[in-house]
Amino acid sequence: MRFRNLLAWDMRFQARYGFYLLYGFLTIFYMAVLFALPSSVKSKVAAMLIFSDPAAMGLFFMGAIVLLEKSQRVTSFMAITPIKAFEYVSSKVLSLNAIALVVAAVLSIVSGTKSLGLALFGTFLAGSVFTLFGVIVATKTSSLNQFLLLTIPVEIFGFVPAILHLFGVSGVWGRIYPASACMEMVAGSGISVIGILLTLILIGFLAYAACRCVEKMWQEQGGVKI
Repeated sequence: MRFRNLLAWDMRFQARYGFYLLYGFLTIFYMAVLFALPSSVKSKVAAMLIFSDPAAMGLFFMGAIVLLEKSQRVTSFMAITPIKAFEYVSSKVLSLNAIALVVAAVLSIVSGTKSLGLALFGTFLAGSVFTLFGVIVATKTSSLNQFLLLTIPVEIFGFVPAILHLFGVSGVWGRIYPASACMEMVAGSGISVIGILLTLILIGFLAYAACRCVEKMWQEQGGVKI
C-alpha cells in the first residue's frame, strides 16, 4: 500500500509538470519522422530514438525532479516517514519506465519491428540503468547546470558505444557491454545472454548506490547526521 501510494504520487507529479504531455507531442513527432523515412532505415532510427530519449529520460530529467522535490521540501518530508530509500528509488524507476515503455511500443510498432517484447525489455533495462544513474547524480547536485555537467560522462559512455554497436562498429565483444546489449534488444536484432547478465549486475550495483545516496540526502535534508 505504501509503495503503491508513492508510485501514484510520482506519476501525478510527472503529469502535473507536463511529462505526459511532452512525451505525447514527442511521440507524434517521432512517428512523423519514422513515417517519412524509407523502410530500410526505420528500425535503426527507431532504436536510436527510443534509446536516446524515452529510455534515457531518467538521466535527462532526474535532476529537475529531485531539485523540485528539494525546493518543495518533499525530501525533508521523506526523511521523517517510514518510506525506505529502496521504495523511493524503485518508484522513480518504474514511473519513468512506464512512460518510456509506452513511447517505445508505439515507435517500435511504427518501425515494423517483429520483436516488440524484446524491444520493450531492452527499453526497460536501459531505462533502469539511466534512471539509477540520474538518481545518483541528482542527489549530489544543488543546481540543474551542475547536474547536466555531471551527466555528460554517463551520456558519452552510454550512448556512443551503443550507437556504434547498432551500426556494427563495435564487433562481437560489444555485445556484452550493457548499453550495447540494451540497444541490440531495442533494435530487435538479437539478444546477448552475457550482456543481459552484466546489465542486471550493473542495475543491482547502481540500485544499491542510489539507495545509499538517497539515504544520505534525506539525512542532510532532515537536518540530522546519523
